[in-house]
Amino acid sequence: MEKLTYADSGVDIDAGNALVKALAPLARATYTHNVVGEIGSFAGAFAIPKGYENPILLAATDGVGTKLRLAIDSHNLSSIGIDLVAMCVNDLICNFATPLFFLDYYATGKLEPDSALQVISGIAKGCKESGCALLGGESAEMPGMYADNDFDLAGFAVGIAEREELDKKPEIGDVLVGIPSSGLHSNGFSLVRKILQTTQQNQPDMQTLLTPTRIYVPLFLRLRKYINALAHITGGGIIENLPRILQPNQCAHIRKSAIPKLPVFEWLCTFVAEEEAYRTFNMGIGMILAINQQYLDDVLAQCDGCIIGEIQEGRKGVVLE
Repeated sequence: MEKLTYADSGVDIDAGNALVKALAPLARATYTHNVVGEIGSFAGAFAIPKGYENPILLAATDGVGTKLRLAIDSHNLSSIGIDLVAMCVNDLICNFATPLFFLDYYATGKLEPDSALQVISGIAKGCKESGCALLGGESAEMPGMYADNDFDLAGFAVGIAEREELDKKPEIGDVLVGIPSSGLHSNGFSLVRKILQTTQQNQPDMQTLLTPTRIYVPLFLRLRKYINALAHITGGGIIENLPRILQPNQCAHIRKSAIPKLPVFEWLCTFVAEEEAYRTFNMGIGMILAINQQYLDDVLAQCDGCIIGEIQEGRKGVVLE
């Protein structure tokens, strides 16, 4: 009887090895001086940065949801890796952590090196923008788990902060500065896809829908000393994410009229009730900063944000006005 090989089961070891060789230069381009060793070991090594008095490591993990389905179906994979990094590092900075390194997981039914390289190139680009090293990752070829051209992505980021920064909270009277999103980011795409499937009316082009999630790390590092708290507006929108930074006696009052209007959200609101839209999408604001009034001019001079509300005394939650 003829002996079987791994290739007979649909797994191409040579393709996997070729991918690792091709992505190595992309990873090296993201390295900081704290990276120890090279790609190819069983684990990535990273030296703890110096200069911290009481350092705490923080970790965040995420995916890109069903935005990935649109990217695969439209054969537009160049920026989905940026989304993956953004969703992780944008969460880290909400705990005042500076991102250090990132790892990815890429699982597919049949490894297509060109597609995988496009995705990982985007990951490397996102890592460079956020100043963190692409320390390693894993690709898995699993026929029978995914259709041939399908794949899934997950990411994992680690950052560092001073312990006392974890206790920072907004204060009554803080001004809420909204930092614009680049578009839909990576949330609500199951609803977006449902709309696309049920109507052909004035649909946005695919490039608009796939605009990569904005990375807020450079802005955070620039404004960090002025910020009392910040909230990443992801799934659940402003209504569910902003309360995560509030104290029990604080209510965030948001003026909807102050939020910049992006055409993609106006299009969505022709099919989705406004209340549902605000608890599903970011609606044009990807990050909200709580700023003491005395620092407001300094903050606004150094970013593209705008005043969208303030923190008042009251029952914990968000009031949309």
